[in-house]
Amino acid sequence: MQVFTLYEGSYSVDASKKFIPFNPEIHNPKDRPASLFIHVQPFLVKMNDLLLLFDTGLGYSNESGELILHENIRKAGFDPADVDYVLMSHLHFDHSGGMIHEYKGKTELSFPNATYVIQSGEWESAFTNTSSSYKTEIFDFLQRNAQLHFVEGSGQFAEGISYELTGAHTPFHQTFLLNDGTDRVFFGGDVLPEPEELLRRFIAKYDFDGRKAMELREEYGKKAALENWNCLFYHAKTKATGHVTYQDGVFNIV
Repeated sequence: MQVFTLYEGSYSVDASKKFIPFNPEIHNPKDRPASLFIHVQPFLVKMNDLLLLFDTGLGYSNESGELILHENIRKAGFDPADVDYVLMSHLHFDHSGGMIHEYKGKTELSFPNATYVIQSGEWESAFTNTSSSYKTEIFDFLQRNAQLHFVEGSGQFAEGISYELTGAHTPFHQTFLLNDGTDRVFFGGDVLPEPEELLRRFIAKYDFDGRKAMELREEYGKKAALENWNCLFYHAKTKATGHVTYQDGVFNIV
């Protein structure tokens, strides 16, 4: 398998849930009070004859109006139109914004030939949840124009591609594991968003169930070490991908 990190940028996020670009070389964190600082990086995986995209970022554009996500996919040597599946961990805006592209007053599907794979419970929650983290106008457009494939619980929807309903970050959050018979690639979404949360046994206040999320990270970390998974970290500040080791109760990422 080939894995490509599609780094969209670093952002500060305050109580208003607005994502503002943040470059530590020119910006001062003290000017962004009460903010959370995050990196956003979807992943593209070439698995056999399939081109898979894990989550879609914020959907921000570069100076020429092109989606940063599209720009990065082309830099990796692929065409966005060739993406077969968009695998969604959940539908918070920083993961789902790039499912559509708005430019010069026109809205288009970012991946018109892809099938969007979403937990049915997450989809229903996105329309009923009052949190500003969900942008229902995106989902309205998808409902009318996209190829949607809803899954429930845990299972396998294509050869070598399995999904697991985890909850924890949102009630219907899911993870994905790819297995082509040689390599295993794991995408933990916001249950395993960065190595540091595994290494520090972190409990996040922004999770729906922070303790369950911590316990799942421990569980996935041990499985990753045992089965040699390549883990993809969507919000990583250091290593975007890596293999987990576990010895004497201590995790490490290599």
